[in-house]
Amino acid sequence: MQLFFLYYVLPEWGLTFSALATGVFAIGLHYSTYTMQVYRAGIEAVPVGQWEAATALNLPLRRTWTAVILPQAVRRVVPALGNYVIAMLKDTPMLMAISVLEMLGHARLFSQEHFQFTEPLTVIGVAFIVISYLASLALRVLERRLVH
Repeated sequence: MQLFFLYYVLPEWGLTFSALATGVFAIGLHYSTYTMQVYRAGIEAVPVGQWEAATALNLPLRRTWTAVILPQAVRRVVPALGNYVIAMLKDTPMLMAISVLEMLGHARLFSQEHFQFTEPLTVIGVAFIVISYLASLALRVLERRLVH
């Protein structure tokens, strides 16, 4: 719904962007709301004692955030953020609705031009799986590195 609103309604109000820019903005806007909640939950998960210890040590607010709170919060949010990265990758085919040709769009065009439907769509499906798997492996390495 956000994608259609940004692409079809905003030009009626005088704000016109390319399909790709609109798609990037729409996906970014959509997932920013989810990641905001992930970060909020990660910050709230830092024990109250850590805040109190920083206050007791008379640390400035900036130092409290950068040295005490955020390093602990980031460790907690990496798994959820990784899930959203993979979900965002899987949502890119929705951009075809506003004429952005991404991998699946190119495969469908190729299929229509050459009358071969199984092969291009299978290749793109495998590509999505491989990219998602590699992203999950990279996130797993990052998680292990942050935890230890």
